[in-house]
Amino acid sequence: MSNVLSARNLRKRFVDGERELRVLDGIDLDIRRGERVAVVGRSGTGKSTLLHILAGLADPDVGEVRVAGQNMTSASSDGRAAIRNQYMGFVYQFHHLLPEFSALENVAMPLIVSGRTSLESEERAKNLLDSVDLTERIGHRPHQLSGGERQRVAVARAMATEPDILLADEPTGNLDRENASRVMKLIAEMSTATGTAFIVVTHDASIADKMNRSFVLEDGKLNA
Repeated sequence: MSNVLSARNLRKRFVDGERELRVLDGIDLDIRRGERVAVVGRSGTGKSTLLHILAGLADPDVGEVRVAGQNMTSASSDGRAAIRNQYMGFVYQFHHLLPEFSALENVAMPLIVSGRTSLESEERAKNLLDSVDLTERIGHRPHQLSGGERQRVAVARAMATEPDILLADEPTGNLDRENASRVMKLIAEMSTATGTAFIVVTHDASIADKMNRSFVLEDGKLNA
């Protein structure tokens, strides 16, 4: 399987007064199509920093990230946005749904932005919401949904454009164990069905057990 994301020699440090913190110290990472990978670590170890650099939302001090063969690190701001829009999906700890729009509209939004017609976008959004067992809730706004339902809408939205890779930052951090398990099961099923690769950063070791590979981020290093 070819790599959908490759990172080489990623280094990042933060300076606080006289104290220097090396959160990433020479990270190499390859993610293959359809692969599910977890990065586990305590709070403050740099998991989110790593994810932001992989997504081109932050710059490493040293190193390079390529997504679908394209150099994310050296791309312009517009170039990075284009790479993200074409190849990447995102799921966050907080769902980030647009409160004034229904579940259907939230899932259809990235499709409309990508240039698809409203009719085509809504049809795909309906199918995605059906796949996450929310057919009866498509007209509900986020405040009318439970926490687990909102996160399932967020997963459907992230998968709307069939991205090559999905990045998730503590996607079950606000959910109870039952809903967390359900969301992770859905992500795994959708990843398998579409061939979308998946990277999750989490402090929950039980999530790592469900992945194809898992790493521990500690002292700036990724350890298998």
